Amino acid sequence: MFGGETLFVEVEQVAGKGAVQMTGNIKEVMQESVKAALSWVRAHATDLHLATDSAESFRSQTDLHLHFPDGAVPKDGPSAGVAIVTALASLLTGRRVNPSLAMTGEVTLRGLVLPVGGVKEKVLAAHRKGIPMVLLPALNEKDLADVPAAVRASVRVELGGHMDAVLDQALRWPEDRVGFSASRGKTVGFGR
Repeated sequence: MFGGETLFVEVEQVAGKGAVQMTGNIKEVMQESVKAALSWVRAHATDLHLATDSAESFRSQTDLHLHFPDGAVPKDGPSAGVAIVTALASLLTGRRVNPSLAMTGEVTLRGLVLPVGGVKEKVLAAHRKGIPMVLLPALNEKDLADVPAAVRASVRVELGGHMDAVLDQALRWPEDRVGFSASRGKTVGFGR
């Protein structure tokens, strides 16, 4: 069995003026993914439960640095938006990302999760790394038929069509509170 590679996303914030720095040998399409993800997070700062003053501070007084390690390897392609939004939401809310999952999918400015190519290779890469859960765009469900049965049996696949659902699955919430989509007053399925 062959497969793709896993890619990590690191984010950090520092006092500043709202600038964004991207490092890690990322190409144009990946930079566009970062910009779309950042716009979605900025537009939903209140939904992410950042206090009003924190939301404004985030927009105008916080510089962000997004880094994609392994700088010698060029990174391009529209499949990291979901991971970038999740990393940013984790940083800004203080909620940890579930370390037992991998994810893929592009995100629109409206928070829709778009399908990606190479699903078989991406699931195989997660399996090789021992990652037990993969979050995929709902529109990629048909592509799971290409994943070997033994891998499908050992990796839990969840499907999502909107960032609300992704964040509900990816971020760890305190036990005394409901997830992101429920807190916004709507139910969003995550059937990946």
